[in-house]
Amino acid sequence: MKRHPFALAAVLVVAALALAACGSSNKSSSGTTTSGGTSTTSGSTSVKGSINIVGVWTGAEQTHFQAVLKGFKKKFPNVKVSYRSTGDNTPTVLSTAVAGGNPPDLASVSQPGLVNDFQKKGALKTMDFARQTVLANYPPDIEKLGEIGGHLYGLIIKAANKSTVWYNVKAFNDAGVKPPTNWNDFLKAAKTLKASGIPAYSIGGADGWTLTDLFENIYLRQAGPQMYDKLSKHQIKWTDPSVKKALTTMGQVINDTSNIAGGTSGALQTDFPTSVQNVFAVKPKAAEVIEGDFVPGVLSKNPLKPVTGYNVYPFPAVGSSGPNVVEGGGDELMMFRDTPAIRALVKYLATGEAQTIWAKFGGYSAPAKTVPASAYPDEITRKTATAIGKAEVFRFDLSDLQPASFGGTVGQGEFKIFQDFLRSPSNVNGIAQSLESAAAKAYAAGK
Repeated sequence: MKRHPFALAAVLVVAALALAACGSSNKSSSGTTTSGGTSTTSGSTSVKGSINIVGVWTGAEQTHFQAVLKGFKKKFPNVKVSYRSTGDNTPTVLSTAVAGGNPPDLASVSQPGLVNDFQKKGALKTMDFARQTVLANYPPDIEKLGEIGGHLYGLIIKAANKSTVWYNVKAFNDAGVKPPTNWNDFLKAAKTLKASGIPAYSIGGADGWTLTDLFENIYLRQAGPQMYDKLSKHQIKWTDPSVKKALTTMGQVINDTSNIAGGTSGALQTDFPTSVQNVFAVKPKAAEVIEGDFVPGVLSKNPLKPVTGYNVYPFPAVGSSGPNVVEGGGDELMMFRDTPAIRALVKYLATGEAQTIWAKFGGYSAPAKTVPASAYPDEITRKTATAIGKAEVFRFDLSDLQPASFGGTVGQGEFKIFQDFLRSPSNVNGIAQSLESAAAKAYAAGK
């Protein structure tokens, strides 16, 4: 069910570092290469058919993916592609569809464990046909990321740096606050922002995964990468003192109710896009939102300009952790049906040509080495998109490495329990026990 964090770390670090090699010539399996070195696919009018995709992307991210699909349509005009967003419910939707014998043609998921799960059930088709295209665009280690038993079953098509804090520049300037580098200064800055007349935090508590990200960033820095690895494999219990310590630290944010936009009740009703809108506004409702490099990408219209209107700083160091620590994630494509049209789309999505379209919108980190850094729309995006390669410590999103019923299902497991924690931040022992009970059940069931 799980992929090892250190393997994913190496994969994504290599991906980010490889952006510097974007000027070299790389040929895809179709044998075409642009003058800038971005490997492409050649189109065809002979390929026909329809493709349905289920995926995690909503809002502006969905719009940006649709733009990528338009690029595919220009090359393969006789292939019709329809995308249906299932957001955080994707694991449940796919599990139900597979159990009913009616899965989509393709699906994108944020939990690598799901790919292993469906492969074990015999539900997936191999992507071995795309191996040459993938190797022409990705470093070999990224191609290996999708391998199970020597066959290619998954393809990372969107990476993410989740160790970022986005802030409203005017709110910070008005309060006389500078981006903090450590946890104590982070909390002090929050108090100063509150005293200036604006809540520090915008929290999208209606989406439980935002809360897991906050915990994971704290735990990785406070407990260290080795303990993080053990927890990701359930080699230590969620009642371990290190977990309780991280929950207590997290409580310093979520227990500061009057410093949260809308208070606790408001945060529980705020979804992730709204939490971003609260900060990215001419008249903001909060000064900062703690989430990944994809934050700007969820807005269809951004009223603020990068650097002067909004900016970003790395998640602060906690305890004795160094400042250069990154928790990240990625969205992986898997294939349930095999047709010439589906093969053509998979190959296309693996190219720098396709991913460059997405990169130009921002809020996206391309895993393909053939996407030039110049494709990113602004200085901020270029910085966050390449930060993974500079990290001294990198680990993949912990909840995504768990069995899906515990780490990636709406209304249960981590998502629900961390929402319970948002309601009762002082109940550290009870929350830790609830997490352990849910984890033990999920690991015993193996899903």
